[in-house]
Amino acid sequence: MREDQFVPHLIVSDGVAALKFYEDVLGAEPGHTMMAPDGKRVMHGELTLDGHKIFISDEFTAEEGGSCSTPQTLGGSSVRIMLMTDDADAVVERAVARGAKVLMPVQDMFWGARYGQIVDPFGHQWGINQQLTEQSEAETKAAAEKFFAKRNE
Repeated sequence: MREDQFVPHLIVSDGVAALKFYEDVLGAEPGHTMMAPDGKRVMHGELTLDGHKIFISDEFTAEEGGSCSTPQTLGGSSVRIMLMTDDADAVVERAVARGAKVLMPVQDMFWGARYGQIVDPFGHQWGINQQLTEQSEAETKAAAEKFFAKRNE
């Protein structure tokens, strides 16, 4: 077992639909899923994306042993998940076709990537990054200065 593994655990309002969404949009491979006693909510769902795990579960009340809330319950999210991909445009296109909303259209960015932002149907924000070129810190700094100067004109 790896001791340094980091596994995001997303709390959603419809675990079954979320598992399907992440499989379809991100190409995640399904793993073990355990349903709640009611048979309708996901207590624990596992997906693997490019060798990395992500856990999904429905929201449960404190009386049911829950301690986390969905972005809808919270009125937003304080986290953005970054997905590194080979085709940012295609990921965003698939996500929108399945109910995600675009927060920032995919575009060429100063750090040498195509990048955009979405919010999935479960309220979680995603940054979708396709690195096109590797840049030095100096190159990125110069490109950022140029980028922000144009925005402020």
